[in-house]
Amino acid sequence: MAGPVEPIDNRVFVLILQHPQEKREPLGTAAPTVAALRRAALAVGLSWPNLAGALGRPAEPKRWAVAYLGSVRPAAFGGREEIVAVDRRGVPMPDQAALLRGLEGVVLLDGSWSEAKALWWRNPWLLRLHRVVLAPRHPSRYRGVRRAARREALSTIEAAALVLQCVDAPAAGLFAALDRLVAASRPKRPL
Repeated sequence: MAGPVEPIDNRVFVLILQHPQEKREPLGTAAPTVAALRRAALAVGLSWPNLAGALGRPAEPKRWAVAYLGSVRPAAFGGREEIVAVDRRGVPMPDQAALLRGLEGVVLLDGSWSEAKALWWRNPWLLRLHRVVLAPRHPSRYRGVRRAARREALSTIEAAALVLQCVDAPAAGLFAALDRLVAASRPKRPL
């Protein structure tokens, strides 16, 4: 049996806002994501007064991004990048590399599609953060475990891995944790 896995030493902090109903989901990926990262936190609830309230410490919103759920479709970007920072109108921001390099943290919304939208609307302070649209090149590895509302939808652990591999550090450890979770969810076949 393998020993405990060393957490990924990520520079960009990952804050996961989890809808309370998602906490009861046996195949959720928020807790394994936080366990796999050195700099991450999970906040369960429906709303927080601001980023600092959700994070539990002071934070500068201008140095944070949120994975954006809006009507922007990743296909509109031509498939060049897997993460694109957009403005309030959904137009890609100039100097993507500098903006993404300057991030201190990213907020991910954890729950079903409707639960994630509820978190978005109940926390207007998210509008003060940069918005990043995730445009994965490959379908979710989690697709066979849970249904997704969109082709580009990812589990929370996949979203964290995609963001980190694009702006911070290799995230193979997160994909390995997801693969273990998916394997554990499959029914065991008798020998």
